Amino acid sequence: MTVALIWAQGNGGVIGRDNTIPWRVPEDARHFRERTTGHPVVMGRRTWDSLPERFRPLPNRMNVVLTADRSWTAEGAVVAHDLADALRRAADADPELTVVMGGAQIYTAALPVADLLIVTEIDVDVPGGDAFAPAIDVTRWRPQNDGEWMTSEKGPRYRFCDYRRIDG
Repeated sequence: MTVALIWAQGNGGVIGRDNTIPWRVPEDARHFRERTTGHPVVMGRRTWDSLPERFRPLPNRMNVVLTADRSWTAEGAVVAHDLADALRRAADADPELTVVMGGAQIYTAALPVADLLIVTEIDVDVPGGDAFAPAIDVTRWRPQNDGEWMTSEKGPRYRFCDYRRIDG
């Protein structure tokens, strides 16, 4: 099974502020849907809570939610209490690909078992950013594409970059 991490980051690796995504880039939202639809997604409970209710659960994807709260439930969520359990549940649904979609703590926990990083770089500074993507160690990750810079219909420049784990 391939474990992919997907995120969008502003300058300095910021992925969030106050449990929200601090920019609007519709092209990245479309990219996220294209890359995750049909595959299980794993997220933390705060990421689940940050999704607008009309999008919970994310359609056409098993939504696995990690939480330490043993009493937490939500319609459409498959609850897991540790990363290994979340990945097992996802693999049972799709033995090919599982996509981890945040937040920062979940990315950090999943990075050692990830095979692929799907990163959107957004050319925006985020004052007060309080959630950060994990650093990409170039001795462990090889870029699969350079990602051409494009300009969003909403203004910011962005590019898509995939990284594959270097074996060994």
